[in-house]
Amino acid sequence: MGKIYIDKWVHIGFFAVLIFLWRSSFTWDINKYNIFLLFAAVLYGCFVEIVQLYWVANRSFDVYDVMSDTVGSLLGLLIWLQVYKKNKPL
Repeated sequence: MGKIYIDKWVHIGFFAVLIFLWRSSFTWDINKYNIFLLFAAVLYGCFVEIVQLYWVANRSFDVYDVMSDTVGSLLGLLIWLQVYKKNKPL
């Protein structure tokens, strides 16, 4: 089992914050769009990796970055769900 490098933790953190803030900005029904937002965040992560591959010098597509983005997105959504449950409007 390999080490998780600092850049993977950065990806997880950025995407956790991204999905948390993204989900917080919408007043949609709690369960209706969570999958859509997760899918959009993962697609965004893939897009960033593709841009790095083709248009950024000395950078490549990294599957582990996409996996870290996915884990961060799930973490951000789970944190949002906990905050929403605790602060649920009456």
